[in-house]
Parts: sequence; C-alpha cells; structure tokens
Amino acid sequence: MKQIFESENIRFVGVSEALVADYLAMVNDMERVERFIGGRHEPFTAEQELRWVQKKREEKAVVFSMLEKAGCAFIGNIELMDLTEAEAELGIAITGDQQDRGFGTEAVSAVTRYGLERLGLKRIFLRTAPGNARAIHVYEKCGYREYDRTEEHVCMEFVPSPSPKG
Repeated sequence: MKQIFESENIRFVGVSEALVADYLAMVNDMERVERFIGGRHEPFTAEQELRWVQKKREEKAVVFSMLEKAGCAFIGNIELMDLTEAEAELGIAITGDQQDRGFGTEAVSAVTRYGLERLGLKRIFLRTAPGNARAIHVYEKCGYREYDRTEEHVCMEFVPSPSPKG
C-alpha cells in the first residue's frame, strides 16, 4: 500500500485489495458504522468491495485508507468526493473498534488541509445524519459550520478565512 501522506498518528494510503476484509468489517457493522453511511439492509460482499476498490482506482478518486502509525491497525476510509476545481464533499467512515480515539478529528483536519493546500480547493462540504451528534461535534472542532438542515441531513462546510493582505 502506497502512503500518500501522514498526520501525527495516521498514515493515509491508497485503497487496496489487501484491506478488503477490513473494509467489509467496517461497512457491514450495522450498529456502529453502516447506520450513518448507507441505509442498506444487506451486507456487502467481498466481490462488491473488490469492485469498489477497482472503481476508485480507475476514477483516480481522492480516497484514502487510514492506518494507525503505531501498529498499522486499519482505522477507516476518508474521501473527497464530487471533486471540482473549487470544491469537494468530504466523506469519512471509521471502523467501530477505532472510534472514540481522536482519529476522526485528526483525519478530518488532515484531509481538509490536504484539500485546501494540495488540491487548491476553496470549499469543502459534507452531509451527516442529524442524529450523529458525535460526528457533528468532530466537524465543528475541525472548523466546519452548519449551513442547512433537513430531516435527513445536517449540511456543513469549511471555507478558509481569506489571507490578510499585507
């Protein structure tokens, strides 16, 4: 797995067939993960996950698998989706065993910086379930602000402050 970049505790690598079992364990965890990312009723299969990896590679998607630096444990995936020259939508899923350890805050901050500094984005936005208070708290800590709310979604965005002229 090729490392793309890193933060203090996380190595951000490209998606990999070698992690399919980890991806499946995460996305098929109906209680701690899937209820916030999908709304499906049937578990994903290994074949479906392999196709997902292949599709993301073919699209040259800006998606990273996250590995803990200490021990290399799989943390989850984070992606900048629907990328344009100016903006992208952030999506993140963290495996249940790695939740509540600070990885979400670190990952969202790191990928937000990556999008702004390396990709030149002007805006990064996201949608989360109104009942996902833990995620909303993380996004707010990372500088995201709510701009819309529906029954299905809380819509938040990160718009960098303009640089002072001097």
